[in-house]
Amino acid sequence: MKTKLTKKPFISNLYAYGTVVLIFIVMTVMDATGNLSSTISGLLVPVSAYIIGALALNLTVGVLGELSLGHAGFMSIGAFSGAVAAKALKDSIDSELLIIVISVLIGAFFAAVSGLIVGVPVLRLNGDYLAIVTLAFGEIIKAIVTNLYIGKDSDGLKFGFLNNDLGLNKGGKMILKGPDGISGISKVATFTVAAVLIIITLAIIFNLVNSKTGRAVMAIRDNRIAALSLGINVTKYKLMTFVLSSALAGVAGALYALSQSTISANKFDFNTSILLLVFVVLGGLGNMTGTIIATLILYLLPETLLRQFSDYRMLIYAIVLIIMMILKNNKKCIEFFVNIKNSIFGRTRKKSVSNINGGANNGK
Repeated sequence: MKTKLTKKPFISNLYAYGTVVLIFIVMTVMDATGNLSSTISGLLVPVSAYIIGALALNLTVGVLGELSLGHAGFMSIGAFSGAVAAKALKDSIDSELLIIVISVLIGAFFAAVSGLIVGVPVLRLNGDYLAIVTLAFGEIIKAIVTNLYIGKDSDGLKFGFLNNDLGLNKGGKMILKGPDGISGISKVATFTVAAVLIIITLAIIFNLVNSKTGRAVMAIRDNRIAALSLGINVTKYKLMTFVLSSALAGVAGALYALSQSTISANKFDFNTSILLLVFVVLGGLGNMTGTIIATLILYLLPETLLRQFSDYRMLIYAIVLIIMMILKNNKKCIEFFVNIKNSIFGRTRKKSVSNINGGANNGK
């Protein structure tokens, strides 16, 4: 009995890992043989960052069952803190891999701290209230970064808010220039590093979901009152999951920043949060493999084959999202698809059962 209970999650996890490994092998072989276009090659690291961001959001929406519309804000914190760290360490560290590791860890740390600060008051809310507050948080982060200035000189890092006069010493350089963002970032992120980070993200999520903590989180998602009656600390587990999701979003932001030469706060606006939500919904709530595939398809198609419709991308995503919600909550649609499934897969079972009954009757 124990083997049967643990077999399904193991196979599901294996599908997710296998999908990432298969995509990595295919893309690497195509790139090595010259069959991969420069456009797709340049999008491999950004789409990997969005995959990590979508997986992080799925942890909140699919596993925890709370709607968050501010994950772009956590990506923004990870992106700018990671990019500032990368530029500050560029002259003192020669290893690009070490710079990536430090930048990603710094991005994850600051995003996790922000998730903790936001999560303590916000996670006491439920439903639409939580979505509205997280949406406001994303816009607040955008406004803060737009008015923040960071420079580096011989004395170290210097910060300024609403004032670009940081009093830098001779030879000092501005790193974050308020609304102009950060420019001159070294593109040190590689597709190999991105694939490894996706694997690590999946490992963290699966270890949480299949643990005692994960079962408590899913119990809260399914029935909060029943979880409380069993003595589960709802606030503790919700906050733990939300902070972890925020940290993973910070990893995604740092990875994205290290694949671009310039980033600005406008890149991580409300549309980015909605985009991540579309990836999660179309991939399936709680379905990590589906999230990876949906992100890969929906991110690459508009940037390659459907570039002429890029101005209507968010409109198309919104329509598809509405249709998915209608179909999901429409009993007639659900019954329709269930009947189709039964007609395809149930017929063989009925025949086998009838054959068994017929044989039994003949035996009598």
